Amino acid sequence: MRDVIIIIVVHVISPQLFAIFAFATCGGYSGQLRVSVDCINKSDSNLSIGINFAYPFRLNRVEFDVPMCEGRRQERLYLIGDFSSSAEFFVTIAVFSFLYSLLATVVYIFFQNKYRENNRGPLIDFIVTVVFSFMWLVSSSAWAKGLSDVKAATDPDEVVLLMSACKVQTNKCSSVFGYLNFVLWAGNIWFVFKETGWHKGGAARYPASSSEKQATAFNQQVYNQGSFDQSGGAFTGTGDFAQSEYSQVGNYGGPISYTNQ
Repeated sequence: MRDVIIIIVVHVISPQLFAIFAFATCGGYSGQLRVSVDCINKSDSNLSIGINFAYPFRLNRVEFDVPMCEGRRQERLYLIGDFSSSAEFFVTIAVFSFLYSLLATVVYIFFQNKYRENNRGPLIDFIVTVVFSFMWLVSSSAWAKGLSDVKAATDPDEVVLLMSACKVQTNKCSSVFGYLNFVLWAGNIWFVFKETGWHKGGAARYPASSSEKQATAFNQQVYNQGSFDQSGGAFTGTGDFAQSEYSQVGNYGGPISYTNQ
């Protein structure tokens, strides 16, 4: 029961939370940048031009109007780049990971006996976990590159270069300031691998030897205290030779005793 709880917490609950965090922060993201165009003729200026963008980051479809500093004329511009493929791929992996974690929760709790039957359940779980670990690695790498490109494409200093009015030095333009699951899923591989026949078969292949189960006679035997009598003296000692005493009787006015520790 303890192993089941550990598997549920590490292999199910944690991936669910991180999957929710992944597709919530990416799929629900929206941003805005603001630029200003200050023309020589102040009536033509626009000091707060808002440009909104959001998931799936098809920036080439984001349009905004800016003044040309030529009377009331304006031009319509678009941001540069389409980064929807990497963003949608990342969110898709997050959603499927979340759904698989939910399915695994139901199986671990209500179908534990069938899960371990014929070793098929752990093997399937192990393979799917490895696949998701790899997909998280690929999607995270792709989205990391896509996110870097999104940041570059939405940099106000780069957006200002798209405006024809900003190419005239007399006009002033400026901005208005306003990577487990691979590791986790990779870490989960060990918890799932322990349930497979590969791990259990390896443990059964090397049983403990009889010599490991029995202590040696030297470690078990306890020697009783004995004595050895000789003429003119006696020797007594313990079996482990921790103490020995040698006594001798002589004609020197009394017994002489030698004690060794």
